[in-house]
Amino acid sequence: MNVLYESNIKSLPLISRGKVRDIYSVDESKLLIVTTDRVSAFDVILNDPIPGKGVVLNKMTEFWLNKFSDILPNHSTAVMPEDVVLKNEIDQVKDRAVVVKRLRPIMVEAVARGYLIGSGWLEYQKSGSICGVKLPKDLLKASKLNSAIFTPAAKAEVGMHDENVEFDYVIQLVGSELARRIRDITVELYSRASQFALDKGIIIADTKFEFGIDSNGELNLMDEVLTPDSSRFWPVSDYKVGISPPSFDKQFIRDWLESQNWNKKAPAPNLPMDVIKKTSDKYNEVLKRLL
Repeated sequence: MNVLYESNIKSLPLISRGKVRDIYSVDESKLLIVTTDRVSAFDVILNDPIPGKGVVLNKMTEFWLNKFSDILPNHSTAVMPEDVVLKNEIDQVKDRAVVVKRLRPIMVEAVARGYLIGSGWLEYQKSGSICGVKLPKDLLKASKLNSAIFTPAAKAEVGMHDENVEFDYVIQLVGSELARRIRDITVELYSRASQFALDKGIIIADTKFEFGIDSNGELNLMDEVLTPDSSRFWPVSDYKVGISPPSFDKQFIRDWLESQNWNKKAPAPNLPMDVIKKTSDKYNEVLKRLL
């Protein structure tokens, strides 16, 4: 398998390297996004790539974007990545890159939660709410919520932690009309995807979406969509209230890191080969089940 930790496209100007994606300029209206095999945990980029991870993320995002195309437009263009790079660079973009529209990003992680887990569970234990959304008393870890909720987070720079915020923060950032539209679409996308996945034996506990504004002032879905990097996927067969269910995402890596004597600052411990392989297997398994 072709493992790509960091792309090196010389034929296009490099704009930035994120935790997972490398972004290049194609022209004034388009970008090339290369999804590498890098993995991050606790906002630290790990030294060890997960083989094939970028291909899985790219395929899953393409699948969901097509499925949601009737709800709102997205960042995709009809341009093939292979057509904007040199021949000797095609291996770096094949199956793991996309040419997208340049959008003005909205600096909010649009998080939808259907189950009580992760940072939402920690916040609920302290306040009985998540991002200002009051929840019933006496819920347990991994409890299914009565209905999906919108719990935004302020986007942070690479290496910094995203911060959960209340809906008023989004209103102040983009205005009440657009904030309500982002909230409603986030919940709609999550709800539709959750039902689809449930029929495949997968619970989507939570996920995050990102949005941007195009040159016509229209809201677009962008970045990754419902991937194992941006979502918690649980097998229905192993789900139990009160525990953190086994997952088809990078929670497996987080759990291993939590068992190490590490302060959650770079550099992170090197991953053992069995953790790398099992994580790769989990990503490919959820791709196979959903698609």
